[in-house]
Amino acid sequence: MDAAFEHHLSSPQGRGRLPRGGAVGTAGGVACGDIARVGAAVEGDRVAAAGFEAEGCPTMIAAGSAAVSLVRGRGLLEAARVGVAEVARELGGLSPGKLHAAELAADALHRALGEAARRSAAVASRPGRVLVAMSGGVDSAVAALLCAREGGGGQVVAVTLELWRDAGNDSERSCCSARAVQVARSVAHGMGLPHLTLDLRDEFRGGVVAPFLADHARGLTPNPCVRCNGSVRLDAMLDLAGRLGAESLATGHYARVHDDGGGPLLRVAADPAKDQSYMLATLAPASIARMRFPLGELVKAQVRELATEAGLPVARAPESQDLCFLAGTGKAAFLERHGGLGDRPGEVVDRAGRVLARHRGHHRYTVGQRRGLGIGGAGAPVYVLATDAKSNRVVVGRREELRRREVVVRDAVLHREADRVDRVKLRYRSPALGATVAGSPRAGRHPRLELDLAEPVLGAAPGQAAVLMDSELVVGAGTISPT
Repeated sequence: MDAAFEHHLSSPQGRGRLPRGGAVGTAGGVACGDIARVGAAVEGDRVAAAGFEAEGCPTMIAAGSAAVSLVRGRGLLEAARVGVAEVARELGGLSPGKLHAAELAADALHRALGEAARRSAAVASRPGRVLVAMSGGVDSAVAALLCAREGGGGQVVAVTLELWRDAGNDSERSCCSARAVQVARSVAHGMGLPHLTLDLRDEFRGGVVAPFLADHARGLTPNPCVRCNGSVRLDAMLDLAGRLGAESLATGHYARVHDDGGGPLLRVAADPAKDQSYMLATLAPASIARMRFPLGELVKAQVRELATEAGLPVARAPESQDLCFLAGTGKAAFLERHGGLGDRPGEVVDRAGRVLARHRGHHRYTVGQRRGLGIGGAGAPVYVLATDAKSNRVVVGRREELRRREVVVRDAVLHREADRVDRVKLRYRSPALGATVAGSPRAGRHPRLELDLAEPVLGAAPGQAAVLMDSELVVGAGTISPT
């Protein structure tokens, strides 16, 4: 047994002494039998106190002691560089079979540091310091790489959010799982960057998942990513950036910022195939002013090339395709498990009310949907025209019946006068359509706006975001309302 390991095992530092009023991070569980709880209290820019509790094998106790001894009394950003490798090194090295304990200790430590920093950190501001959001994917890793090259690695701090944890998910495919946090931290530390974890699972469930479930129950088709970016993820990270003395928050989104003389606005990315300005459309101008999008002028192939040249381990990582909380599970199963929205048989009818088929629940359908209606025959294909949550009916009709030239938007905000609006984007992957706002309202918040489209749209799904644009600039947003 290595002398360092024996020391931490026989005289564990901070065992049973979680700091009063500090933040506590937990990792492990019943499945592996090992549990680590690390507590940390941050005062200003330092880890003022740290302690731990551990259950399981002796290595778990030694790893907890090592993690605490490595961060207690050190600067917060210095402590944020401590990971699995540092814990193992403090113990004189660990065999592969014992490395799991170091991983749990590091996970618990970083959850504690992130929460403590969020509560009470006050790091002196430093010109050029930037907080970079890292998800464990190639885009955010290259965003961090470019920021580090621009300002020096000492000016870049990384943060990863843990938003969702569910046994029904595939953690390897989710960009907000505990596994994604581990990958992002490993990549950040490999680049020499301090890294913090923010556990926002409660905020995400209340601010994103709960409205997602409620909207489906009401017969709407929500876009949770727009809500998450506009009121959960980026707000929390911008607040943390301020506490860490960072001037800005950088992300791996494909978008740009442009000041037209009236303040900063979002601008679409140089690569239209990857543009994500739609997903960021509800950001307030004050938040946009503090944002940086290093990938805004790049195309995906360039991003992967930069990652490969830098030797980043995520250079060829596949892109996430699902909503983060749906990774590895279907929407129907998720709605039933978390929202109680299981089978609820009802009628599929035409506009005259004639029953054409049966369905398993209105919440399984969205405006414009063609597949899965269970209507056969040699006639023209039919599409969902509307869903009625109260009667549990799905109304269908011919494709041309989907055509609309007017769209009503609720809970809208205009960052510029409505006369600036010349197009609208009604779905993330759909092209923007020519549009004007009826009545020419002034900039500000509006409970309702009416949009006149230059050409018919084949169904505008109620609940989706409507992003109002002036050429390439996002000048407002709202939510499509049922007619």
